[in-house]
Amino acid sequence: MGLLIKRLLDVGISVVGLIVLLPFFAAIALGIKLTSKGPILYRWKVVGKGGRPITSFKFRSMYKDADRRKADLLERNEMSGPVFKMNDDPRVTPFGRWLRKYSLDEMPQLWSVLVGDLSLVGPRPPLQTEYAQFSKWQKEKVSVKPGLTCLWQVSGRNEISDFNRWVTLDLEYIHNWSLLLDLKILARTIPTVLSGKGK
Repeated sequence: MGLLIKRLLDVGISVVGLIVLLPFFAAIALGIKLTSKGPILYRWKVVGKGGRPITSFKFRSMYKDADRRKADLLERNEMSGPVFKMNDDPRVTPFGRWLRKYSLDEMPQLWSVLVGDLSLVGPRPPLQTEYAQFSKWQKEKVSVKPGLTCLWQVSGRNEISDFNRWVTLDLEYIHNWSLLLDLKILARTIPTVLSGKGK
């Protein structure tokens, strides 16, 4: 019953969000086109529940050659393990940096929530290239449906540089899941995003 209610919340909130945010989508799309060359949306190839590859979408916040340039920046990775994280990533456009600061680049993922690939709350999905490097215990983080926000997101993610710590938070969420926990994480996400700590 709990999972059914979780799914109903996902559908209801994502539908309302997509409708209400439509004018913001249009404004962001225009901002992207006016400030850098390339598509409006970025095809985000990640891993869903059970290791299933899925494609979600974000507003493009990087220059169009970002994926090609990543190899040149690996030595500047600020996250241990298979995940790449760099706060001052030169591939991010000025407009994209603003989008990321308030997590606005994430909004198109509401569509993925609506169709059931993602949930509002759950472990952040790893890139398909990252997942291929996971150890067995790290792969447990995809034993449930990934989400837009999670414990890592609201626990000072910018200060967490140890990937194992990130996975530990995900497993803590999985092992202690409840609807109340989801609601608490959603409630903590709002001030995190509004304060500009969601980048």
